[in-house]
Amino acid sequence: MKKILFLAVFLIPVLVSAKTKEEKLFNGKNLKNWEIFVGPSDAKPKEPIFSVVKLDGGNAIRITGEINASLATKKEYGNYHIRMVFRWGDKIFKQRNSGLLYDSYGSFGEGLGVWMSAHEFQLCTGKMGDSYCMGNSYFESTSVKEQDGKIYRYNTDGTKSQFGVGFPTKNCSKQSDNEKPSGEWNVVDLYCFGQSSVHVVNGVVNMMNFNSGRIEKDGKILPLSQGKIQIQSEGGELFIKSITLEKIDGIPTEFLK
Repeated sequence: MKKILFLAVFLIPVLVSAKTKEEKLFNGKNLKNWEIFVGPSDAKPKEPIFSVVKLDGGNAIRITGEINASLATKKEYGNYHIRMVFRWGDKIFKQRNSGLLYDSYGSFGEGLGVWMSAHEFQLCTGKMGDSYCMGNSYFESTSVKEQDGKIYRYNTDGTKSQFGVGFPTKNCSKQSDNEKPSGEWNVVDLYCFGQSSVHVVNGVVNMMNFNSGRIEKDGKILPLSQGKIQIQSEGGELFIKSITLEKIDGIPTEFLK
């Protein structure tokens, strides 16, 4: 355990100064800071996939989940802390599934025919906090392989594993389940600095990734440390009360303990 913590200190820079002013990625009024891409589908949505609605005395982003689609920021970001407050709605088309995609790059459609290549902070019920390589992204994490030989689960006492196209798996499962019951608000925090990231679900660390990269056509892995933010429409109705971003100078030290 001491060796792993020693390694993490060098892999993940430490927060050393105050955070800067918070930016509201959702301005509370409309989606003018975002662009929308709808994946190929024979089905035609009965209502807008992404919209702003009145909810609990304020405005919220509503995602129907009816058709797979991306809501993506127009700007790229790096070295930040994102906090998103959301809850599931009543409508389910496939399952309560969505994701917060970060370090997004390339063209829409590179990931499962819909999304840009990115790292996914999984929001799917039962999997909230997992890491997934969308498209051609790559990361490393400490994990243990479960008895079935297929599932890699994040564990600080595990060994370094590689995730992405051409590796045993593209998904690293969370360490514990900290999702709120359906209908209650969840708070997810994403810390990204350099090539490292931390997933936090309702105040509990679920995942730490490092050596973020992009896999090129020739198989080379290039560093990946910034990109657009995407939110998925992928099977379940979702309401986002707020999503904010603030620049940071490193990963908070409490996550290294």
